[in-house]
Amino acid sequence: MAQLQAGFIFLAPGADYQTDHQVVETPGVALNVYGAKDYADAVLAAKEMEKQGVKSLELCGGFGIIGTAKIKEAVSADVVVGVVRFDNHPGLEYQSGDDLF
Repeated sequence: MAQLQAGFIFLAPGADYQTDHQVVETPGVALNVYGAKDYADAVLAAKEMEKQGVKSLELCGGFGIIGTAKIKEAVSADVVVGVVRFDNHPGLEYQSGDDLF
């Protein structure tokens, strides 16, 4: 079985998707983890990961419905998008990204 190229984007104040990223590799999965300060940077991170071959993308619980739609619209149909859900994310002062961005 080929190694799955997966991605995860988390939202954090002050995060810079261009520098705040790492790859965690196991025999079955290469997980590309990117931090983003807002939805606009998360879109750029998602596009970058797709260029690198990511086909499975998960979004942190800070992404609301609007943020998730922005990411889904930014990548091709070849990339599946999933979401961890929080109504109010503790890392965003108990708010949804939809309210902040």
